[in-house]
Amino acid sequence: MSPTSRSTGDLSGDTTAIQVPTVRSWAQLLSALSAGCLFGFGLAFSTMIRPAVVLGFLRGQDFGLMLVLGGAVLVTFIGYRIVPRLLHKPIIGGAFAEHSAVMDRDTLAGAAIFGLGWGISGVCPGPAIAGLGAGSWELGYAVAGIAMGALLQGLTAPRKA
Repeated sequence: MSPTSRSTGDLSGDTTAIQVPTVRSWAQLLSALSAGCLFGFGLAFSTMIRPAVVLGFLRGQDFGLMLVLGGAVLVTFIGYRIVPRLLHKPIIGGAFAEHSAVMDRDTLAGAAIFGLGWGISGVCPGPAIAGLGAGSWELGYAVAGIAMGALLQGLTAPRKA
């Protein structure tokens, strides 16, 4: 692997140089593929790939997905807060790094647009792709809309140096 340096910041605005690998190993690719397959299976198993179930949850009629969300929060907490304290570096290479998070107008606008789309359609990007894999071809319209929205955002967003 040939690492390159890139500057990143935390919430306080401090920046540090981190090593970012530019070439991925087979172990990293297989790890990402395995995690994606497990994620997709979990979405399908939890019925989150069915827009009617998601809309029922958002309308306060079915709180079964609250267990899915709780499990996701628990796994994320363990992965971001506990694992980096137990290991000095990731098992398959690279380094643990803090990612900057900014709460600004663009973030709030994007969250509002995402929430409106999710609430109207009951479709989120991850479950939509998993649903395609499970044979729900009508979710292709949602995936196409998500792709067009991402393209539009990429074409209209100001370039940051």
